[in-house]
Amino acid sequence: MASLIDKVGTLIKANLHALVDQALQSNSMAVIDQYIRDVDNNLVALEDAAATVGGTVKTLERKTAEYKKEMDQLDANIDIFLRQGKSELAAAAQSKFNSTKGLFDTYTTQLTREQAEYKSLLDARLKLQAKLTTIKQQREEMQSLMELAKAKEITNKTIKSLDNLAGTGDQDVARLAESIKTKLDKENARAEMAAQNLDTQMDDVLGKGQLDAQLEERKKRLGIGQ
Repeated sequence: MASLIDKVGTLIKANLHALVDQALQSNSMAVIDQYIRDVDNNLVALEDAAATVGGTVKTLERKTAEYKKEMDQLDANIDIFLRQGKSELAAAAQSKFNSTKGLFDTYTTQLTREQAEYKSLLDARLKLQAKLTTIKQQREEMQSLMELAKAKEITNKTIKSLDNLAGTGDQDVARLAESIKTKLDKENARAEMAAQNLDTQMDDVLGKGQLDAQLEERKKRLGIGQ
């Protein structure tokens, strides 16, 4: 369990902005895809662990409720036996009450511990799911950005070949080449605008995540929502 929590903690703390930058610099989705696979795999393990601990919590809740009911009944019986002057029965009931209370206290302590672990697992699952959603959205946008980069590269190669063609001295060919280059310039500008918009969107999404984390940390320090 400890190793799973460590892995999940590392994935939650991962700097998505750094992953995005690395992918863009290498012009490859490999680092993003590996992170997504790691998150998917650990989410499965995390959900299984949460289900196991959640089942234990329900079992302990049932047990403590049963012992509490038995304690209440024994407590009432002790009073009845004492009123009736049946000291031996009262002593027997008191002895059973004490042993039952010991079990109740043990299960209650264990229940508190398991409830805390269960909550921790559920919180980790929600944080990891949020990370996964964010990085998958960024992956789609990054894929578009890389496609735009490839298109821009093709455009630049085409313009270079048109420049060579225009240098042959044929005026009609030169005019045609200039017309084509003008259209390509426009498409090139569109690609740059799209890329700038995408960069802004990524910064907004990742920046908002950082702000949310900072606000949550401040809430914890102020004791808000606890």
